[in-house]
Parts: sequence; C-alpha cells; structure tokens
Amino acid sequence: MTDLQTQTLALTGLTLRVRDLERQLAFYRDLLGLEVLRSEGGRTELAPAGRRFTLTLVHEPAAPLRPQPTLGLYHFALLLPDRKALAAVFRRLLEARYPNFQGASDHGVSEALYLADAEGNGLELYRDRPREQWPFRGDKLAMVSARLDLDDLRAQSPHGAPLDPGTTLGHLHLHVADLDEAERFFRQFGMEVTQGDYPGARFLAADGYHHHVGTNLWARGRTAPAESTGLLEYTLRLSPEVKAKLGSPTLTDPNGARVRVD
Repeated sequence: MTDLQTQTLALTGLTLRVRDLERQLAFYRDLLGLEVLRSEGGRTELAPAGRRFTLTLVHEPAAPLRPQPTLGLYHFALLLPDRKALAAVFRRLLEARYPNFQGASDHGVSEALYLADAEGNGLELYRDRPREQWPFRGDKLAMVSARLDLDDLRAQSPHGAPLDPGTTLGHLHLHVADLDEAERFFRQFGMEVTQGDYPGARFLAADGYHHHVGTNLWARGRTAPAESTGLLEYTLRLSPEVKAKLGSPTLTDPNGARVRVD
C-alpha cells in the first residue's frame, strides 16, 4: 500500500509501551526477525527488511501490565505477502516452541495465526486470499471464523523463516466501548463499514479492503490502569485529498491512543 495514487490509506507505524524491553526484543527482533533501526532515550524502533512499517517500543519499566481484555488493543495484524511466507514464520514459531500461540482461523478473505507477545499484546500473522475469492452474502462482505488446516499450511514451507521483508501492517483490531462512536472516528479517514453483522464487532476499510480497522465490544467496557503497557500510538498514511479534510495531523482515538497522520 505505498502507491497513494491508487491507495488512499495505509497503516505505517505502531507504538507500544513495554515493561521488559529485552523480552520484547527477544520476540520481535530475535524470533520474528524485525531489525532495530535506532534505539535511544528509552525508544527502540524496529522494522522488517522492506521497511514497510515501523514498530516502536517505549520502555517504561514501572508500567503495570495491561489486563486482558480491556479497552485498547485487541491485536495488530502483520500481513505476509503470500501463503508460503506465512507458513515459514509459522514453522519458525513451532521450532522455537513459542508458548504464547493462541490459535488460527480461516476468515474466507484470509488465513490467520494468533499469538501474543511477551507482555500479552495480541498479534495476528496473516495472508490475504485474492479478492476474487473473498466471500460475499449478496453484495456484503461475509468474513467467517472457520477452522484453518495447520498441517496443510505448514506443508507450504519446508523450513522456518522470520517475517518476509515485504511484510506490512495490515490492520488493527481494537476493544472499544461504543461501536457507533468508533465508526464515526474512523470514517473521517475515508473508511467505510465493510461488515457490520459480525456479533459484537464492526469492520471498516478504505480502498475496497476487507478491513483496516476492526472494533469490538468484547472487553465489555473494562479499562486498564493508567499508564499500562500496550498501544500508545499508530500512524496512518493518507492521500493528500483525505489528509486535507482533517483539522490536525495528530488525533486521539476513542480509547485515548494517538493517531498520527502522515
């Protein structure tokens, strides 16, 4: 999503507050293979080799761990370029006997693996199916959560590997207090509801994508202690036309996270 003549929106950065920096680096750098771009003043910035997004870890050793589930990040999702790349990183997780693997689903539009980092932040690793294969009910997108054949996926790659250099930040999924409020917020970035009939959740996107943002009510309004670990900020790259309609390059989402507009 780098050609903004045809794409009006891309997620390009995400910032997490972390308590144990070395454990988080062992996961994001050593296991998943993100490269450290710079580290200073308690901030460590990482990216895949292709530099399609950045992940910034803000080290605050006294931060309380965010309870799950609470309002804020449900997961952020890294999009692999193809099924073989997803299978390779899946093998790498299995070879490392990574303990925080949480499951897998076939969503019709995509195949997804779910896990958590060392501090409980949700992470999805996924690959998209071609758009002509996406399921619809009439003219409405009909994402599902079906069983993913993990043996078949693993067979697509004989060896484990870190994240492909072309990995991007595909979408965010957030626990929110009010779906309508969240929808109003994300619509200002040019997103539209793509699926609104999933129980307790709503999905929005630009450019005909299945979703750039998912929102859900599954935390039931529970809040985390102030200054907890977890999502602090994310960055949206917008087309000049959409960007010009906003009053500020920095906004605050319904959960209090900063949204930077690039």
